[in-house]
Amino acid sequence: MAYQWFKAFHIVGIVCWFAGMFYLPRLFVYHAEANEQPEPARSILKAQYQIMEKRLYSIIMTPAMLLTIAMAIGLISTEPDVLKEPWLHVKLACVALLVGYHHLCKRIMKQFASDTCKMTGQQFRWFNEFPTVFFVIVVMLAVFKNNIPTSATAWGIFAMTIAMAAFIQLYARKRRLAKEQEAQAIAESVS
Repeated sequence: MAYQWFKAFHIVGIVCWFAGMFYLPRLFVYHAEANEQPEPARSILKAQYQIMEKRLYSIIMTPAMLLTIAMAIGLISTEPDVLKEPWLHVKLACVALLVGYHHLCKRIMKQFASDTCKMTGQQFRWFNEFPTVFFVIVVMLAVFKNNIPTSATAWGIFAMTIAMAAFIQLYARKRRLAKEQEAQAIAESVS
């Protein structure tokens, strides 16, 4: 019975942790783009994004990460032979990278707070794709274990994931260019 409890709360932790890891870099995009706004909007937006980022990281992401890890330890303690499985080693390596990503987000928040962050909104859009790729890998490993499908369907799903990330980037670029053209048209009409 303990296994089911550990597994249920492991899933809850994962969902909450990834929700934060998907949203926090999106806040970074808006935070970086706030620098393009005139004052006083720039200062107001940057202060608001700092509050949102801090609360998301401290109240949701970090406790969810700790819950995920604690429940994973509980799962392994109920079935210690799973540590011999190669798929789990790969999964744990992916999780270690995600924990590193989590802490990198905290470092970026500190850079925003000290106004030393040099990344652009576009760079944060790419940064935002990192947890998505690892989320797919971790889920595939958890479901298929040592039998990851290598069929055309699996490659099709992988290709769709990459295409979706590329589409999001292209759409963001299109919006940015349209915004720049609009700003240029306004500047020309004023002068």
